Amino acid sequence: MPKAKKKIALKPTRFDSSEYIETQEDAIEYLAAALETGDASFIATSIRDVARAHGMTEIARQTGLSRENLYRSLNGDTKTEFDTIMRVLTALGVKLTAKSKVA
Repeated sequence: MPKAKKKIALKPTRFDSSEYIETQEDAIEYLAAALETGDASFIATSIRDVARAHGMTEIARQTGLSRENLYRSLNGDTKTEFDTIMRVLTALGVKLTAKSKVA
């Protein structure tokens, strides 16, 4: 009689983009891809991911905003004020530029 196979319970883990953003180039590519989507919610959460990769406490210190306010502002569910976005991007060393959609 064959032995019964032991079932292994797999627990799904939540994917965390911030764990894969290791360099400034990674951050820039990630944010550029997010901006290409035009999805404000996705852009906000992408900025949050980059801020987490840099260290949210340090970003909070540099922006003068609390960590809690940053997490709340960049959760993708609320409409983030542009001032907050610019303060975080400045702290991350990121500059927004504009270019024509027409190639």
